[in-house]
Amino acid sequence: MIGFRNAGTTEPRRRMRRLAVAGMALPLAAGALAGGTAGTAAAAPAGGPTAVVTMGDSYISGEAGRWKGNSLTNTGSRDGTDRAWVSGSVYDPSKVYGGTAGGCHRSDSAEGRSAGPLADVAVNLACSGATTANVFRAASGGVPYRGEAPQADQLAAVAASHDVKVIALSVGGNDLGFADIIQECAYDFVIWNSYCHDDQQYGVDQKIDGVMANVGKAVDEIRAVMRGAGYTDTSYRIVLQSYPSPIPRGAENRYTQSDWSRLNTGGCPFWNRDSDWARDSLVPQIANRLKAVATQKNVQFLDLRDMLQGREVCAKASKHVTSTAPASAKTSEWARWIDSSETQGLVQESMHPNYFGQLALGRCLSLAATRPADSKDTCKNTAGSDQTGMYLTPTP
Repeated sequence: MIGFRNAGTTEPRRRMRRLAVAGMALPLAAGALAGGTAGTAAAAPAGGPTAVVTMGDSYISGEAGRWKGNSLTNTGSRDGTDRAWVSGSVYDPSKVYGGTAGGCHRSDSAEGRSAGPLADVAVNLACSGATTANVFRAASGGVPYRGEAPQADQLAAVAASHDVKVIALSVGGNDLGFADIIQECAYDFVIWNSYCHDDQQYGVDQKIDGVMANVGKAVDEIRAVMRGAGYTDTSYRIVLQSYPSPIPRGAENRYTQSDWSRLNTGGCPFWNRDSDWARDSLVPQIANRLKAVATQKNVQFLDLRDMLQGREVCAKASKHVTSTAPASAKTSEWARWIDSSETQGLVQESMHPNYFGQLALGRCLSLAATRPADSKDTCKNTAGSDQTGMYLTPTP
């Protein structure tokens, strides 16, 4: 049973407490060369294969790539949504995440791999739960994470053995406490019958200046590694990207907020006012601040604020997968719902772009790679289309 399926007051509260015990583990989600050695290479760019490198957190590592839409069926392949299904009741997440299953969750459909032939090799250094401190070089205060060296130190090894052409970076969300925000907003819907946006906005406002300074430092760290490896700043591009909203505006939610349907059926336990705040205030605020960092550091900016529009969890324009409505990038949701009881995978996969969403992210990155290296673009989807319908517009 998906978490919070039963109506009534006692059961949702009991399951919300279980969610709390699980830590509402929604870290912003990093395989080859993931365990690169620390230190900065001194040699000039190698004559090896070209590479696109992804760095940062779960929104680029591939978190939730296991899932092709959301289904209420909890057995077998879950109506074809569970890519980790083997047979009967046997599931193997390593089919999707390889050796990072249950950890960094670097999926086979992650953005760098879904972007197509941008380079000979796609190297995924990103890791679910990573913060800016996990990107910095160890010599600059960087911190190892999940048993791996800081990502900038891993980049040094990649830069020495490959001809790096694109480095895509998604980071800052964990520094801001996205997981805590989602947890508190869900609690306020299920337990406290109150709104979260006012308190959570205050917390974001207190942190955001420091977070953006650290995002800027992460860009500087990447530049330092690449210069140390003999690259000029114009011989490759850095693409700093923002975050999409995994939930729709209140008016665009197909479930009413007056009963438990958002909780029990949709997996999106949030009030309309909190949903509107997340979609139209929080996500744009972060995107605008990240754009400012990109402008200051003279790197490319890929705005993803509208990337999931109409494809979010519980969006009216999308639907659940069922035995009669197969998984489809044209009709299914592109983000993973909240499965707090972990009857389908791990809680940490919740509220992330799923397999379909990651194909779309890859398409966004491939489109961005055709633009000038200092461009600022927003990636959007075409209603009723799959990832091939993604397109770019100037960032607002």
